[in-house]
Amino acid sequence: MYCTGMASPSSPSHHVTDGRWDARLWGALILLCGVVFLDGLDVSMVGVALPSIRQDLGLSTAQLQWIVSGYVLGYGGLLLLGGRAADLLGRRRVLLIGLVVFTAASIFGGLVSDPNLLIATRFLKGASAAFTAPAGLSYITTTFAEGPARNKALSVYAATGASGFSSGLILGGLLTEAGWRWTFLLPAPFALAILLLAPRLLVKDQPAERTRGAFDIGGAVTITAGMLLLVRTVVRAPEIGWASAGTVVSFTIAVALLAAFVAIERRVAQPLVRLGIFRSGHIVRANLGGMAVFGGYVGFQFVATLYLQGVLGWSALETALAFLPAGLLVAFGAPRVGALVEKFGSAAVVTAAFVAFAVGYALFLRAGENPNYMLVILPTMLLLGTGFALGFPTLNIQATNGVADHEQGLASGLVNTSFQVGGAIVLAVVSAVVGNGTASGADAQSFLDASHTAVGVVTGVALLGLVTALSGLAWRRRPALAVENLGA
Repeated sequence: MYCTGMASPSSPSHHVTDGRWDARLWGALILLCGVVFLDGLDVSMVGVALPSIRQDLGLSTAQLQWIVSGYVLGYGGLLLLGGRAADLLGRRRVLLIGLVVFTAASIFGGLVSDPNLLIATRFLKGASAAFTAPAGLSYITTTFAEGPARNKALSVYAATGASGFSSGLILGGLLTEAGWRWTFLLPAPFALAILLLAPRLLVKDQPAERTRGAFDIGGAVTITAGMLLLVRTVVRAPEIGWASAGTVVSFTIAVALLAAFVAIERRVAQPLVRLGIFRSGHIVRANLGGMAVFGGYVGFQFVATLYLQGVLGWSALETALAFLPAGLLVAFGAPRVGALVEKFGSAAVVTAAFVAFAVGYALFLRAGENPNYMLVILPTMLLLGTGFALGFPTLNIQATNGVADHEQGLASGLVNTSFQVGGAIVLAVVSAVVGNGTASGADAQSFLDASHTAVGVVTGVALLGLVTALSGLAWRRRPALAVENLGA
């Protein structure tokens, strides 16, 4: 594909293995990492600006949630389609088209004043990321051979995403002081730069031979409609009620669409999603872990941002600086995680990540109206940074190991879908908890009580992730025990 023997992603025999990478290879990797940098930058900047957006547009907590959920809806609803499209249509082509949409949506989002239009631009940005993220990730996994080289590349990938998130915190805090619209406009020039450089650094790849000319239309329609409706129902349920007729009907239709998708995939010769991929235990655990990691963190960030600015009266910049230690820890720690995975195995590293998450969230339950920064907030952020540094790259490694090149887009789409669906579900629950807890009063104590309950929910999510990770450790040890017993 590139010099030093990098072939097209359809040529697995020419994968880069461990060894020296030349300047052009590094340039291509950094450009692909720029895609996830852009996602992290956009999400964190908008997150910091949420209180200002609510004040300027007069939004309720439930309405404010849609600024985040609109992005999640487009992202989570279309990721499986985006991942498979990268396999079937070519990764570079899908990446470039997605970046064009992302750039346009960023500019439009910074100019509109109507809340519905603002949410629509967030949906478009999420939808574009649903195509760019798996295309970029699968480009990496089809370029670098499974093992040390891929682990190193994915660790750099995770660190770049964390750098984008960290940069977005600071930029979001600074820009929000000038006006929240700048947090929507700033990603546009970054996306445009990647768009201009991509054709020069990424050689055009070819779709896998066996899938060329065979696109599963029925599967694409049912899975896209089913995922969009499922995510939309989850994020709307707190507003209209989990037991309301609208929620029940929407869930029923979503389940019927997903069941139809499974039936179609069992019959077609070239399925959009090969269902056999779920027979791999480590891939299932990676996807469940992704739901817990991102769901817990998105829910926590939503509550903590409102708490720091609403209860403690901090500015957007002060809030950004509070989150910054976590982002910096991920940026500097994630590149070294590949070596830990090689030494201890992915299951052990993911387990350590969830221990850090659970302890960090539980510690934040001690936050009151006048918390000690050094004893409560800073340790929480450091623990969350440790969890993300260990968990995010390792789950990406775990989710793509053992998968053939022509299905790397599928595997990448699956794990990214898990991240986003987990974020949608936990954010919806957390938003409902905060909204219900403050319905009777807007005083600081009411919000504080509600936020403690919400953080308790997030802590429970981290514990569920820990149970999943521990099951991976138990499964890993089982063969060794069997051999040991046979030897006896």
